[in-house]
Amino acid sequence: MVQSVNKQISLESASNYFFNGMSLMVGGFGGVGAPPSLVNLILEKGIQDIFLISNDTGFPWIGPGKLITEKRVKKLIASHIGSNPEAGKQMQEGSLEVEFVPQGTLAEKIRAGGMGLGGILVDVGLGTVVEAKKEKIFVDKKEYMIETALTADVSIVYAKKADLYGNLIYDKSARNTNPLVATAGQITIAEVEEIVPVGSLDPEEIITPGVFVDYIIQSKGVDWKWVWELKQDKESQEGQHSK
Repeated sequence: MVQSVNKQISLESASNYFFNGMSLMVGGFGGVGAPPSLVNLILEKGIQDIFLISNDTGFPWIGPGKLITEKRVKKLIASHIGSNPEAGKQMQEGSLEVEFVPQGTLAEKIRAGGMGLGGILVDVGLGTVVEAKKEKIFVDKKEYMIETALTADVSIVYAKKADLYGNLIYDKSARNTNPLVATAGQITIAEVEEIVPVGSLDPEEIITPGVFVDYIIQSKGVDWKWVWELKQDKESQEGQHSK
């Protein structure tokens, strides 16, 4: 009888795969869909000099933004950093190297890395500073830049549900970049809200096949508050003080 593969490990065991100077790819969009327990683990283990690849830098206290705020990142590839003032500050100071990539191009570079391709052809940015130092090519008399694929030593993603083999289901818009990021890590670790036995998931609902996932860990849950929640808390406190 063939035994099912069990990819679930403890959070402490997951720490063995993080190291100083690693390239780290993080799923999520503005913090939504970012893996909170794994981000906190990286902070707790004192990992530093990270080369971070992420759609954005979240907020200072949310998602990968925590790594920026705690100055654990030395280089960043992202589509924008506007929601995290700390990232902009470090960039201006010169302590954080930032490479901006258009969001669609960034997604495709990650997808290419996950599929084993060398890169993609894009025309977005031709004739601008973006094309500096980029190799160019003509296809059917049209000019393109060659954008190299992106991979990472470790990819971390967040999912709503997984079976023990690592098949993943995401929660609505929290899916965002996670399926792409999950394919592009030399090691991919998925933080999951609910873990179920193999065979429990509807195959039609699975977004990321378990073949792309090396390990899964049980999430401790989201430990931050969103801007609107903080605003509600502030208004509530002010209301109580006025009574």
